[in-house]
Amino acid sequence: MSNYYQPEIETASLEQIREWQNERLVKQIRHVWDNVPYYRKKMEEKGVTPDDVKGVDDLKKLPFITKADLRDAYPYGLLGAPLSDCVRIQSTSGTTGKRVVAFYTQNDIDLWEDCCARAIVAVGGTKEDVCQVAYGYGLFTGGAGLNGGSHKVGCLTLPMSSGNTERQLQFMTDLGSTILCCTPSYALYLAESIHEQGLSDQIKLKAGIFGAEAWSEDMRRDIENKLNIKAYDIYGLTEITGPGVAFECEAQSGMHINEDHFIAEIIDPDTCEVLPEGSKGELVFTCITKEGFPMIRYRTRDICVLTREKCSCGRTHIKMSKPMGRSDDMLIVKGVNVFPSQIETVLIQQGYAANYQIVVDRVNHSDTLEVLVEMTPELFSDSLGKITEMEKSLVAELKTMLGIYAKVKLVAPKSIARSEGKAVRVIDKRKI
Repeated sequence: MSNYYQPEIETASLEQIREWQNERLVKQIRHVWDNVPYYRKKMEEKGVTPDDVKGVDDLKKLPFITKADLRDAYPYGLLGAPLSDCVRIQSTSGTTGKRVVAFYTQNDIDLWEDCCARAIVAVGGTKEDVCQVAYGYGLFTGGAGLNGGSHKVGCLTLPMSSGNTERQLQFMTDLGSTILCCTPSYALYLAESIHEQGLSDQIKLKAGIFGAEAWSEDMRRDIENKLNIKAYDIYGLTEITGPGVAFECEAQSGMHINEDHFIAEIIDPDTCEVLPEGSKGELVFTCITKEGFPMIRYRTRDICVLTREKCSCGRTHIKMSKPMGRSDDMLIVKGVNVFPSQIETVLIQQGYAANYQIVVDRVNHSDTLEVLVEMTPELFSDSLGKITEMEKSLVAELKTMLGIYAKVKLVAPKSIARSEGKAVRVIDKRKI
């Protein structure tokens, strides 16, 4: 049953949330046991049956699902409903390996769109708004999720998809878009284009919902300043449902997880031990209402923190921090853990654009780290004879942040390919 228009769900007591979760988890585990032989086998190998699961406290008894399982079970091995009841698939982008296909019943889609509608309302969206969805459509979940959520709120929805910046700006100005949904890197590109074309006084945007790639607090401020909006984070992944698993509210202090649909845990990525609230670790999700592709204890590999501290917006669902990196694709360079977000923070603090690339290689059995940094037009015009000094300054700042040497190469404005989907931030030649 669609429950977007029941705001009391988002302000429920912890006792009520636990009651929903306990009831739905027990039902979901029985559903998975009866309908997903792949996962039933994993449970049997661990000596667990549905009778062992009475509620959330018993989650720790259950086995994990990883992306490797999704690949092994491709395409139908983790299907939780008859194929005749499934009405759509979505797929991952494939940026970390082979694509993963997820299945949706009509009820799955309705509930997913409810979650995205909540995200739009949380940033101030109403039926009076014009919501421009510039995430990719098709197999990618971004466009489909926010499109459906916008419809449920009653916004005038512009299903732009990604790319064709001239058309994006034409519709944005002609139709008076007030909410922009896209990747943060593309939002900055749109901001640059608006400035270059002298359209700033024609833009009516008030808020942006940005996700699908990592972005820092410094990048948030950059977007907000350049577009004169409030920039909000949204979180999701195809394996769970898509965007809308969690979203930021007006407080911009973490993303509320839709706990009536998802149970979140934080584990130690090495020992798989469940960690207490407030601990930094790997985020794990269990879907308790999804029918077609019901992930149980799916290891996202995203590193974050969960907290139930009271939020000024009045929502009571637990909040997750912005992902601080990943447990599986962080760079290990010369034995040091390096996250792109660390490099991004340094660059923006030093006045550079958030468009950059990290190139890791191995020369004479030793790792090398190079950062290509795109200059802003202002920096480029003032840089004559100063390039070497500017690069040295960045090298020193990065050394302070990372603890290792990184070669820096400043490049001309717009010489690094812009992203209309997910930005390709890292080129690791050690794996090629």
